[in-house]
Amino acid sequence: MGRILLGVILGIVLVPLAAMCWFHLGHPPVAVADPPFPMERKITGIPLHARINSEMVKTPPLQADENTFVAGAQIYRDQCAACHGFHGKQSSFGTHMFPKAPQLWEKHRNSTVVGVSDDPPGATYWRVVNGIRLTGMPSYKDVLTETEMWQVTLLLANADKPLPPAALDILSGHPAASTAPNVATEAMQRGKAAALAPLPAGKKP
Repeated sequence: MGRILLGVILGIVLVPLAAMCWFHLGHPPVAVADPPFPMERKITGIPLHARINSEMVKTPPLQADENTFVAGAQIYRDQCAACHGFHGKQSSFGTHMFPKAPQLWEKHRNSTVVGVSDDPPGATYWRVVNGIRLTGMPSYKDVLTETEMWQVTLLLANADKPLPPAALDILSGHPAASTAPNVATEAMQRGKAAALAPLPAGKKP
């Protein structure tokens, strides 16, 4: 009995010490190219999905209409496309992250599902609001308004359906055309023109 108890005590002490030595002196996977821990996806995925399922909003407060899609496309272009790609164009670095940033306008392999269109909108909204630790996915609750977060959420929920041409144009990464005058630039140009203009005869600067 004493030997068994001694073995248990040594196990309790030695296993954590061995783990600490491995973390300090070994080569745990910390680089993107390193292989993952055994069962890493399950260990992190199970609590994440449980949390989302328990907290996600069941009914979106906005209508999934053209105005929502166009507004969501503008938000997506400005806040999401760098990692998750444009419509028809992958991110240049999102697929080199760990875990890889999902390309939200690409179909799943052997499926018609596009991006997260098969997820409940509430699940996507949860991810936008809260972010996901150690993935590069930030929390937007202090960056976007609740309406803006729902707009981009509903856009992504309908990524497998026909979208308004105005939204698709934005999602293609085309630069936004701006017809509004830039007051500051115009003022500077007027100032330069005035400085370069010849002075009237007999008038000193």
